[in-house]
Amino acid sequence: MGLDIYAGTLTRYYSHNWKTVVQQWAEENGYSFNRITPDGEPADDEELSPTNVQAAVENWRDQILAAISQPDQPPYAPWPEDNEKPYYTDKPDWDAFGAMLLVAACRTYEEPVPPTVEKDWIFGEHPLIARLASDEERVWSLFRGVTWWLPLTDSFLFQGPLPTDDTVAIATLGGLRKELEKLNQLAWQADEDTILGWADTEGYPVDGTVDSDGQYSKADIPEHTQYDTQSLAKFAFSMFWRAMRFAEEQQVPILLDY
Repeated sequence: MGLDIYAGTLTRYYSHNWKTVVQQWAEENGYSFNRITPDGEPADDEELSPTNVQAAVENWRDQILAAISQPDQPPYAPWPEDNEKPYYTDKPDWDAFGAMLLVAACRTYEEPVPPTVEKDWIFGEHPLIARLASDEERVWSLFRGVTWWLPLTDSFLFQGPLPTDDTVAIATLGGLRKELEKLNQLAWQADEDTILGWADTEGYPVDGTVDSDGQYSKADIPEHTQYDTQSLAKFAFSMFWRAMRFAEEQQVPILLDY
C-alpha cells in the first residue's frame, strides 16, 4: 500500500474529484489504473453527489472548529470548501517518508544518519524514530501518527473524528510548518528553491530503462534493495514542503492518503 500526499478541499477529496500522480501518469500514457484499498479490495466508486459531500464536510468542519476553539479567544475561521479549488498531490511512498523521519530523529539526538535504508523497511521500529515518537519534550505531529493537518496557524494536535467517523490524530498547518522548518535547520539549511527542487532531483533510483523504440525494460537493472537515506529524505521533505506552501496559499487541509 503506497503513500500519497494530498492538499486540497475535503469536498474534492471525498468526491474523488482528484487523481494521484500514478493515476495521472497512467492516463497520460494509455494505461488503466485501479485503486486498491488497504485490505486488497478494489476501491468503492460509489459516492454521494459533490453537493451532498460539501454539505457534510462543512458540517464536520464547523463542529471540529467549534470544539477546538478556545473559550477566551475568537473562534477559528472556517476554510472554504468546494469541488473546484485546485489541489496538489504527489507520492513520497513509505520508504521516503520513513527516511525523512529517520533524518529528523538522528539530527535531533545528534546521532549519525545511516547512509542507506532497506527497501520496505519498517521505519517505526527504528530505535531513534521510536524514541522521538514517544519523547514528551519534543512533540512532532509527523511522529505521532497524524494524517490530517488543518489550515490553522496555531500549533497543536488532537484526536478527533473524521467525516467518516474514524478517529485519527489531527494537527495544524502552522504546526507542520514549524516542524519542517526545524528539520531543515537541523539537517540541511537549504533555501526554498533548493527544497522545492528536491522532489524532481532526489528520490528513488530508476528501476528500468527506455530503449530507442520507447520500450521499457528492467532486464539490465539489478533489483534495488537499498536506498540512499538522505536522497529519499530530501525527496519526501520537498513534497511535504510543496504541500505545506500550497495549503497555506489556498487555505486547504493536507491529508495522507494510503
